[in-house]
Amino acid sequence: MWCSRMALRRLQQVAVTPLNMAGGLTSNVQREMSTLPRVYITRQIPPEGLKILRESGQVQYELWDSDDVPVPRKELLQKVKGVDGLVCVLTEKIDTELLDAAGPNLKVLSTMSVGFDHLSLEELKKRGIRVGYTPDVLTDSVAELTVALLLTTSRRLIEATHEAKTGGWGTWRTLWLCGHELAGSTVGILGLGRIGVAIAERLAPFKVKKFIYADVAPRPELASVINAEYVSFDELAKQSDFLSVCCALTPETKEICNKDLFSKMKNTSIFINTSRGGVVNQEDLYEALSTGQIAGAGLDVTVPEPLPTSHPLFTLKNCVILPHIASASYATRNNMSALAANNLLLGLRGEPMIKELKL
Repeated sequence: MWCSRMALRRLQQVAVTPLNMAGGLTSNVQREMSTLPRVYITRQIPPEGLKILRESGQVQYELWDSDDVPVPRKELLQKVKGVDGLVCVLTEKIDTELLDAAGPNLKVLSTMSVGFDHLSLEELKKRGIRVGYTPDVLTDSVAELTVALLLTTSRRLIEATHEAKTGGWGTWRTLWLCGHELAGSTVGILGLGRIGVAIAERLAPFKVKKFIYADVAPRPELASVINAEYVSFDELAKQSDFLSVCCALTPETKEICNKDLFSKMKNTSIFINTSRGGVVNQEDLYEALSTGQIAGAGLDVTVPEPLPTSHPLFTLKNCVILPHIASASYATRNNMSALAANNLLLGLRGEPMIKELKL
């Protein structure tokens, strides 16, 4: 349904106006709506964002009214024709084909995500299309989930729950279901940004001995917040008892976590990835886990998503896999939706977005 605040007010007037006036008012409403920028929304985003768009009176929008199933590609290519703005999520590939289908009217793209590997940035830059995204608002929820996944993996909680449910809980045993604790450990962070800092801040009370990090360059300002030491990629692998991956997916980081990294890690170490699945070579990870090269892994992201249930990683007791839920709190998803909506409206007005990718 195409919507705008102005149109809704006019329609409310129609309802209380004598019948002989309705035709003229309806025509006025239609004319006013036709002049508003057209926006397509590729998913049923959380209500805060829709409310902002609806009440702004600045746009008319249509959305794929489902949160369970992504809009089919064929329908998406049809719906974007002639739109001025597009709101998408990370399941939609915004590439040359889609931008060609949208045509020259498309001026603003707003993605409800902090990652942007689903966007063809060069193509967007070439066409002068502005891009908004939603960092910062999900820092806390991702950090919380990362800590939860780390503890679940290192203390073998999924295994323990299964044993309790299926009758494996017998007599007390000295080393049964023993895991690895954070106290006195070294925690490594690959890619130190806001989320990496937030993770370290939450882990510090567990009496972690040392935080280390590797990145393309030292990040002294961020590192000072958590008293983290900058080390080489190899040293990160060798020293870390817990290694949390927080880097973006780029051509340089694609499958950077591979057999070379895993071969340098301790056989007691825990590997955690809540960034992007593409930074990990999953075949190499399976080999490292199945041979005892590392102790365990917790993944919130995979390639592909969803990961087929037949994938070998699902056969391993020492691998915990979640369905990409790091930002899945009610507050965060509504905040992401609101930020995506505001980015879109500001972009369509030609004003600076709250969070804009510099292309």
